[in-house]
Amino acid sequence: MRNLQPFLLLLLVSLLTVTCKQDQTKATIPVDDNSYAMLSPEQMEDLVKRSFQNVALYNVTNKFALAQGGWNTLQSDTQLKDHTLTDIARPNNDTFYTSALLDLRDDAMILKYPGFDSKYVSLMITAYDHYVNIPLSTGNGNFGEDGAILIYSDHTRNYDGEKIEGIDHYFKATGDFVSAVFRVMPHASEPERFEKVVSQIQSIELHSLNTYQGNDVIPLSPVEFPDVGMTDSDIFKNNLLEVMQFVFNHVSWDRENPLDKAILEIYRPLGIVPGGTYEPEKGIKVNGAELRAIAERIREEEMKKSVDEDFRKKVQSKMFQPKGKTDLETLLNVSILGPIGMPEAEAIYPQIKTADGDPMNAMNDYVIRMSKDELPPARAFWSITLYDLENGFFIPNDRKKYSVGENAGMRLNEAGGIEIYIASEKPEGVPEENWLPIERKDLNLSPTLRIYQADLDAMKSWIVPVAQKL
Repeated sequence: MRNLQPFLLLLLVSLLTVTCKQDQTKATIPVDDNSYAMLSPEQMEDLVKRSFQNVALYNVTNKFALAQGGWNTLQSDTQLKDHTLTDIARPNNDTFYTSALLDLRDDAMILKYPGFDSKYVSLMITAYDHYVNIPLSTGNGNFGEDGAILIYSDHTRNYDGEKIEGIDHYFKATGDFVSAVFRVMPHASEPERFEKVVSQIQSIELHSLNTYQGNDVIPLSPVEFPDVGMTDSDIFKNNLLEVMQFVFNHVSWDRENPLDKAILEIYRPLGIVPGGTYEPEKGIKVNGAELRAIAERIREEEMKKSVDEDFRKKVQSKMFQPKGKTDLETLLNVSILGPIGMPEAEAIYPQIKTADGDPMNAMNDYVIRMSKDELPPARAFWSITLYDLENGFFIPNDRKKYSVGENAGMRLNEAGGIEIYIASEKPEGVPEENWLPIERKDLNLSPTLRIYQADLDAMKSWIVPVAQKL
């Protein structure tokens, strides 16, 4: 018994030390009488900026899952969009999106895909941390033949990294709940090819590893998701700590990564740590009204930055990148402007301005001229899509013609260049394919270029075309 005393004493000291450390951690941020953290304005601002990427992706991914019917579901996209689509700003009329929402906690998931008869196909995978990964793309020589990719996370229980017969590619996601999206150019201007591509899209299959190997499906473990918000600001106001605790538990963290390290440090004093449990009755609270006000102010600031050409050039190479290849400034901007986009190696989106610098308005007609040497340097294809400036929606017209390009249709002139007309009436002699109709009214316009798999070296000297008022 006497020999146990030093051991018991050491154990007691250790427990007291751990308890003191825990109490000190919680006490690093003072609280008021109602347990609200007394954060400085600088701390509040830093908290919002470092949380936006996770809040935005939690909100948008879980909304997609709700709309799609839940997790481990696959939804094929085979219908061309028109001006009735107002759910999202600046919708893409060049590629179809086939979306898989994956819960990787209990089992790895497998996507089987065909060889595509398309100039452009990519697979984009994103978790709650908003790091964008493109494991497969036509630009990297993929999708020329049938294949299968297995997707798992650090926490997947039924998969340990072993090779599986019939699987061509393996991808470890940075979180347990991810969106995996195929983007496919359908060649809508070529009817026979379009039908073939649509059929290929419909043949994409989603399997769990267990069912792929001929076994029964593993039931999904119960999970309770925090509420989503109508906007990201709603989460900052209503349930930021609950959402962030959920995100912390279902994302892979690298404590050597500066961004990961910073967000872990800022939340630790608030009681939010990886593997923790959200206990509102015991933990520290944050002032949701103040956080929402800060989030909305930051949103306005970032929206203004998005039209600053110098800012766009500054962040272009860091937009929608994997972990370790971007920074907080870029993540904040893209999370607010439009989550889950393509890195510059896959697509670039220059804005077309007027030659005189005035806003483009539907009270006038315009022409965009490019010679053969001035065409966008795209390795896959390019397009110009017309939106209204305020909302980012297609311009309504009976022809359902919203873009000019190889997918939607275009006609080059004899010299290999092109003239694209934005006009209320088709000018005489102008090919139907090159006319973007507008209604004569006071409406600001926003033509946007999409350059798929751009030649990045050529882009350094290429000049974005301008619109000339007619």
